[in-house]
Amino acid sequence: MASEMMEALMALCKEKHIDELYLLDRLEQSLAKSYADILHLDWGAKVTIDRQTGRIYVYRLEPKDESWNDETGEFEEFDEIDVTPKDTSRLAAQQAKAEINNIVRNAARQQIYEEFSDRIGDIITGTVLQSTPDFTIVKIREGVEAELPHFDLHRHPDERNERPVGEHYAHNQRIKAIIVDVRDPNSTVQPTRGERQRPAIVISRTHPNLIAKLFELEVPEVYDKVVKVNSVAREPGIRSKVAVSSVDEHLDPVGACVGPKGSRVRTVVSELRGERVDVVLWDEDPAKRVANALSPAKVSRVLVDPESNYCTVIVPDDQLSLAIGKEGQNARLAARLTGYHIDIKNESLAKSILNGTHIPAVQHEEDALIADEGEEGHRCEYVSPDGMRCRNMARPGSKYCGIHEKLMDAEVTDDPDSLI
Repeated sequence: MASEMMEALMALCKEKHIDELYLLDRLEQSLAKSYADILHLDWGAKVTIDRQTGRIYVYRLEPKDESWNDETGEFEEFDEIDVTPKDTSRLAAQQAKAEINNIVRNAARQQIYEEFSDRIGDIITGTVLQSTPDFTIVKIREGVEAELPHFDLHRHPDERNERPVGEHYAHNQRIKAIIVDVRDPNSTVQPTRGERQRPAIVISRTHPNLIAKLFELEVPEVYDKVVKVNSVAREPGIRSKVAVSSVDEHLDPVGACVGPKGSRVRTVVSELRGERVDVVLWDEDPAKRVANALSPAKVSRVLVDPESNYCTVIVPDDQLSLAIGKEGQNARLAARLTGYHIDIKNESLAKSILNGTHIPAVQHEEDALIADEGEEGHRCEYVSPDGMRCRNMARPGSKYCGIHEKLMDAEVTDDPDSLI
């Protein structure tokens, strides 16, 4: 039975990619604690497992009187007395089953931590094994799995969401992702519920570095560091902006990243499941950098305040909506890409401000409809001290509605009950 247990242990080590000697050492320590309790040994026990036959030997520890250390107050040497029970194999199997599972799990996690803790930020390719509403399990290689979390942050504020908007994964689908964390099995931090049962490696498909790594895979110039990815701004699953520069003045970095007929950037977009990627030129001049970041909009002028990281961008009237983008997306990504707070104005507004002229208030649609009705149907012209115009209709032949007509015609008196 001992040899059968040894064969099972060796097969388990091979399957889980665990060092055999490490597993046997941990098993000896675990069995020593178990036998010390079972045999009621005051000074503990020592267990040795024969590496060839798998036979288990149990020794009772008895301290040597001459080994007493006055400084530490402990014995330093012990005699080992053989107290091996007859049924060691059966007892060991009973006591060690749960311990072996725990050792295998902890040993595998420790090895994974030692291997992958230095690879945070690297890109990996894996195969989807299983998807749940909260996370996806991705197989990196045999015996090594990673977790792609996509928790609902409203229900689980302590968790994270590393899946882009609109992405879903099928079984056996191959995906690329960035390693963002490796859980330390020896950490003293209290883990969240269920964290110990999940893979130790945490990966992300929303991290900005994913795009930089994808360009490094697809563009030889980026891999050779001739072209540098200076900055990346993402709204995962929707749109991204990438700023690139070149150490070779004769090489166009944007063209190198886009590739012939857009082949290189198209491969990156395909891996990102259709996320739009804009490649722009990085410039050391902040004004040019901001102007390039607002591409595809054309910029007339950029005023930069380096101390406050604030800049005002003036664009042609017909480029204002393009510069701002849908729901402010283009301006928002440009601000993240450059690190500047960007205020966009069209040329007409900027010219009015510079000339000091009065800028008329924007007329609401309902105001325009009322104005089209002519003199017989215009709005009350009363304006409150805080600048709000009355929304009532004016009385026929008057500039004001019934309420404000009396108010404007009333005389100022000292009577506290007066309207004014």
